[in-house]
Amino acid sequence: MTNLDPYETLLAETLAACFGHPVVRAFAPFPTAVKRQPLDPHYCPCSDYFETEAGWPDDTYDPLRRALLAVSPTAHWRETYKGTDIGSDFMDRFGCYSIIGPGGPFASDTGRVWMVYMPPDLDYPDHHHPAQEMYLIVSGSAEFRKAGAPNETLRAGDTAIHVSNQPHAMQTHDEPVLCLVIWKDEFETPPVLTSGV
Repeated sequence: MTNLDPYETLLAETLAACFGHPVVRAFAPFPTAVKRQPLDPHYCPCSDYFETEAGWPDDTYDPLRRALLAVSPTAHWRETYKGTDIGSDFMDRFGCYSIIGPGGPFASDTGRVWMVYMPPDLDYPDHHHPAQEMYLIVSGSAEFRKAGAPNETLRAGDTAIHVSNQPHAMQTHDEPVLCLVIWKDEFETPPVLTSGV
């Protein structure tokens, strides 16, 4: 049996999760003309938390979770909020790397896809961005907050949609959370922390 490239496996599992979920399919056409691009690995302490996380429940997306884990040692982990006053605890524990988009193993002109990981008891404060966004929960759970809507706890298979520049946040409690994050429209502008919320 031939060993598959772990990044090709990750792309296949990402596509299967997105195309297989009716709400995700309705949100936006999934990135087309996806092509491989050079990857420059970048280590962050969050990868250690992700790679040793033991709190995952069994769920439908376990093959995707395993694929996300398999590429962790060579992924380009992002430091989106480096240089802000968000604090070192958040920077060390909040994990994100691109699957499709700048810094990731694949490129597309029509969309962006990231993974986001948070260990238990971590707050991701209010932030916003021009891109419309969908979270698909892969494993674990988190409390999602967004302007103009009640807070809700989401678990594997649930989704959250954030419209353009809508402040939103999330908090883990007893469990970690692992998500796919999909952007459409105006995805060249990075997120920024929302002040005064």
